[in-house]
Amino acid sequence: MDLTLNASERAFRDEVATWLAENAPRERRPPAGPAMVEFDVAWQRRQFDAGWAGISWPAEYGGRGLSLVQQVIWYSEYARAGAPTETGVCFVGNAHAGPTLIACADEELKRRHLPRILSGEEIWCQGFSEPGAGSDLAGLSTRAVIDGDHLVVNGQKIWTSYAHHAQQQELLVRTSTGARRQDGITWVVCPMDTPGIEVRPIRTITGHDDFCEVFYDDVRIPLTNVVGAVDDGWRVAMSTLSFERGTGFLPEQVELVARVDELVDLARTRTDRTGRALIEDSGLAERLATARAEAHAVLAMTLAVISRNARSSLPGPEASMVRLLFSQLQQRVAALAVDLRGLEGLAEGSPWVHDYLYLFATTIAAGTKDVQRGIVAERVLGLPRGR
Repeated sequence: MDLTLNASERAFRDEVATWLAENAPRERRPPAGPAMVEFDVAWQRRQFDAGWAGISWPAEYGGRGLSLVQQVIWYSEYARAGAPTETGVCFVGNAHAGPTLIACADEELKRRHLPRILSGEEIWCQGFSEPGAGSDLAGLSTRAVIDGDHLVVNGQKIWTSYAHHAQQQELLVRTSTGARRQDGITWVVCPMDTPGIEVRPIRTITGHDDFCEVFYDDVRIPLTNVVGAVDDGWRVAMSTLSFERGTGFLPEQVELVARVDELVDLARTRTDRTGRALIEDSGLAERLATARAEAHAVLAMTLAVISRNARSSLPGPEASMVRLLFSQLQQRVAALAVDLRGLEGLAEGSPWVHDYLYLFATTIAAGTKDVQRGIVAERVLGLPRGR
């Protein structure tokens, strides 16, 4: 993929920048509750009405059908415009469920859900992690048995972000046991208003309660909601996670490059007790230089992965390398930001403290850093399994 912009792509970049400058919300996103949901859905709706929702989705399902180069342009300009985070209540629908339905679902499920995801009418949550399995999806134990034309589900999920706001859930259940632990898993669309579902929000160290656990007691889900086929859920789930490990975090990576530059500027103007500029501290200067180099390296790796994915119908395992490096870099930059601000950075309500605490989750979400290392070792480097 040639990333040198031609005249048409430069014109597209200008169009995107102009629209975002005129339409991206300037007010700060509420941190939690109904106001946060209203804010996220309104922004999703504004993009949908203007034809900017689902930029990578096929036009036949309401998307924009942009090329990979145009997607990179959109995400880059999105970050530069300071538009709201893409990991709000609409993230799972836009970046997980929607792309998975497009890749693996039948036409009925696509027609039923895709337009509602893009318009913000359906909020989705993810039912993958479990208390006894964590990121080890192959170890999940929430069970479903076939009863007539329904699956009957019993069990528990955890880390189901925004479950108390969602209308639909991408749910993984165990429907049989096979020779491999990955066998016998099914990916199904679960309406969150189905009788037998109980959602319990959990307050985290950031002070918010979007982290939920979900309990299933004889929950009946039509077999027509199964994506792929019964017992074929591992293949479907891998396509879901591959999308998250691909282009989904490009805006945050662009933002991280800008944030590190801001910290460098801050270190040049802020002084310590002796009046010396913080940038003159060799330890801080080394951390800043390393962070800047790594932020640009992660962004370049993402562009390389995107280019490679242009020749494949599904993203490959190389995206796990990006996920692993980016999640750890986010944590180091957040710690650096707090250190540079001193007591101000630790003040109650400080966004830097919130980011520092929240980002502990990044090396667990979407597969822990150890899971990512395993994928890189086995599927990228071709090393033998350790056990």
